[in-house]
Amino acid sequence: MSNFNKSHVTAEARTELHDRLQLTGAEISINNLPAGASVPFVHYHKKNEEIYFITAGQGKAVIDGETVELSAGDWLRISPAARRQFFAAAHEGISYVCIQVREGSLEEYTADDAGIEA
Repeated sequence: MSNFNKSHVTAEARTELHDRLQLTGAEISINNLPAGASVPFVHYHKKNEEIYFITAGQGKAVIDGETVELSAGDWLRISPAARRQFFAAAHEGISYVCIQVREGSLEEYTADDAGIEA
């Protein structure tokens, strides 16, 4: 068995990588909303925080009733209980990556979790 998995993502409306990459600690989705479109529902999570990276375009998120303007290069973290919905700008679509992980689960990171071979 290989120690890695690879997947190619196209410009579909939504691509979830959980099954494609056999993820065991996170869910990652790639999302593309055309100009004027929105995610058709408000949602929240029971345990997972979400981290969004805006890869292209413009839009907004409405989080607990507060509007947050978004554009390429922005990063956004949202607590599990926050109610959220995403919208593309009227004149331009928005593309983003959503990383979903259990809130409070990170114990070690970067150099603390690395094993370095000489």
